Amino acid sequence: MLKIIFTTLTLFISLNVMAQMQFCTNDLEDFPTRSGGRVKPFYVLATDTLKFISGSTKVGELSATEAFCKLSLKAFGMPLELPIQIKVEHVEAKKLLGIPESETLISVESFSSKIDLVNAEISKIKENNSYKKELNKIKQRWQAYEAIIQARLWTIPVLNAGTIEFISLGEFLSPEKLDEARTQSSNPIQYLFAKAKSDYLSKNGDQYLLELKYFKWNFFLWAMIGSLLAIILLISFKNQIPGLILTTLSIGLQIGAMTMRVLISGRAPVTNMYETVMFSGFGALIISVIIALYRKEILFLLAGLGFNILSLMMMKFANGMLDPGISPLVPVLRDNFWLSTHVTTVILSYAALALSWILANGLLIRERFFNLSSSEYRYGVDLIYTCIKFGVVLLSAGIILGGVWADYSWGRFWGWDPKETWSLIVLLVYMAILHGKSTSWIPPHRFVPLVAGAFMSVMMAWFGVNYILASGLHSYGFSEGGAVFLGSFFSLQVVLLIITSFRLKTTQSNSP
Repeated sequence: MLKIIFTTLTLFISLNVMAQMQFCTNDLEDFPTRSGGRVKPFYVLATDTLKFISGSTKVGELSATEAFCKLSLKAFGMPLELPIQIKVEHVEAKKLLGIPESETLISVESFSSKIDLVNAEISKIKENNSYKKELNKIKQRWQAYEAIIQARLWTIPVLNAGTIEFISLGEFLSPEKLDEARTQSSNPIQYLFAKAKSDYLSKNGDQYLLELKYFKWNFFLWAMIGSLLAIILLISFKNQIPGLILTTLSIGLQIGAMTMRVLISGRAPVTNMYETVMFSGFGALIISVIIALYRKEILFLLAGLGFNILSLMMMKFANGMLDPGISPLVPVLRDNFWLSTHVTTVILSYAALALSWILANGLLIRERFFNLSSSEYRYGVDLIYTCIKFGVVLLSAGIILGGVWADYSWGRFWGWDPKETWSLIVLLVYMAILHGKSTSWIPPHRFVPLVAGAFMSVMMAWFGVNYILASGLHSYGFSEGGAVFLGSFFSLQVVLLIITSFRLKTTQSNSP
């Protein structure tokens, strides 16, 4: 008994020394750990976990790396308190937990005292609705916090019989290991961590550090700046070479970032909402470049850069709706062939239709507020028509490929799943517009607003099924929130259509 007390006291003193020596610093960012079925830098584990718990990557002035490390020391009796809060978004969940509607956070201490209330509420709800999903997610956030302070979430690599194994921090910092390390160094904690990292690097190399570079280099932010400057230069100067150079640079940065993401995850970058937004923005830019080269028309490139910027801004700022983390796949998505063909084709179709949406709204605004001749209007209609043809062909191919994949994965080609149904609705909407345009059933002055409004069907299939309907076999791609974003988009588009319907010029003046 005395030996146990002594070793525990020794461990406690060692950890106090470790804290005083500022062991929990950003130097730990590149330490290898295992989470989600793969090895990643400690920076990624700490950032993703704290963001999941509280929606923030910092705790006060502490970075995620520093905060996660210090919280883990609570398992060893460290007298440390950090103001950690749990994110709560659902209105009903706020009422249950006694949080004002204007607030979105509750302290872990307050939630811990109400966990029985949450469990009872979850058991009462029979339907797996958004409220129950939110309660389960809040509970998972609390459980993640508990795993941190119990030293279970942070895993450490150890060399065992010539192979690397990962054990929890609680097992790693055992009194026996500390006693052994004390014979090797006056600072046993740092010695153990340095040895663990060295052993891992000697056996597995430093490939895992690519993920740290991916998040630190922030290629998508620089690509967004490049695309924005490219638009400014293309509009402001007759010499298009500087704008084209920046466009090429932006494309290169995005290719570099997506290549890194593919190397890290080992799969195509189209498996969740964040990645579909990423790939659609890039796809729109590539399609616009191809069409611009073919048609010799810079407007295509401007539309592609515009949608690319919107996508990159969503990726950067809509973090509550889009999760940039690289998560493990559910079984149905682990077939890289179908993932790379079906999903990629559908997202590229959305990108092409997004170009038509950008061009249509631009034409409506120019017609309403600026001088626009009939020939310019007809030329704009022709550009929009070209984009829709690309989008319809790609979407048709994507739906057929999806049916083949569904037959392979689920044993049926078509099942009227919400995602399948809305994809078909989008295809029928745009095919009707194409047919109406080619037969003159839809005149140019009606074609443009129809195209602008039709993109709302794409947004419903792309985001609405996930954020509003939240049901069906495609639930592996679902994420919570986003309904406000979608509602705002629909509202703004409808308002724009209403405003531009009151034209300063007669409709007939723009007819062919």
